[in-house]
Amino acid sequence: MPTVNNHDVAGFARRINRFIDEVQHAASGAGSQVSAEDLARAQAYLMAMKTYHDHVIAIPSLDLPETHPLNIEIEAGPELARLENESLTDLVYMFMLIREELVNSQSARLASGLIRYDSKRFLSIVEKANLFLTEYVAQVTPLDLPESSPLATSTGQGRKGI
Repeated sequence: MPTVNNHDVAGFARRINRFIDEVQHAASGAGSQVSAEDLARAQAYLMAMKTYHDHVIAIPSLDLPETHPLNIEIEAGPELARLENESLTDLVYMFMLIREELVNSQSARLASGLIRYDSKRFLSIVEKANLFLTEYVAQVTPLDLPESSPLATSTGQGRKGI
């Protein structure tokens, strides 16, 4: 497993992994349409990432001489499923890019916070994903794809039980 020294970057990675898992198990993954509910969820995930970012940036970097560098293991991202829905696949890849850029960034070696270049990179990808949802996905789906559907088997139901 990869490691980082920055507990904020570790927090981003955990959240993004969960959002990837949620998007891959969305009911819309089985067709070309992204339902209003799945679109709203995806937009909420992006807003959550942006809000977490703003929280991290608002707090001054911590001076942690007794614990830094602390090696924090980062779980590998969820296995990428082959979704029927190309738009959700694109969104998953954007989430993955955000996670990988942060986990492998200069900021990952700090005790906390993000350097401005990593922050800008993060915000650029989040903005691209948001524009993708509002200016493309919401405008063009569903598509009629009678000859090429289904492309892949279903990703299955979400996790059940305690």
